[in-house]
Amino acid sequence: MPDMPHDHNQNIEHHPELVPDAADFQKAAEIFNLLNDGNRIRIFWLLCHCEECVMNISSIVSMSSPAVSHHLRQLKSRGLIVSRREGKEVYYKAADTEDARLMHHIIEHAVKIACPDEK
Repeated sequence: MPDMPHDHNQNIEHHPELVPDAADFQKAAEIFNLLNDGNRIRIFWLLCHCEECVMNISSIVSMSSPAVSHHLRQLKSRGLIVSRREGKEVYYKAADTEDARLMHHIIEHAVKIACPDEK
């Protein structure tokens, strides 16, 4: 057991092997880094409630299609959204994963918003 600079008589001080390596936290760091943009969070939140194409997302969030496409690529690369093609149109929605559900919940909690009524 390594000597601690201060012994506060806590279990973790006597068992530092219980602290995971920084690499173990990389996935969380990548997701938090991905969500460091308000527009990207807004797009993700929108896709938690509907399935939309780039043109409609662009209209809803008042952004250019290339800017929206950039955000969609980043969200998709981390597995937070999925896409499907129907003819020439590609539709996006939040992935049905624990990570996506957790991020949706965190966003709504942080922003103090609720899911809109789906009609």
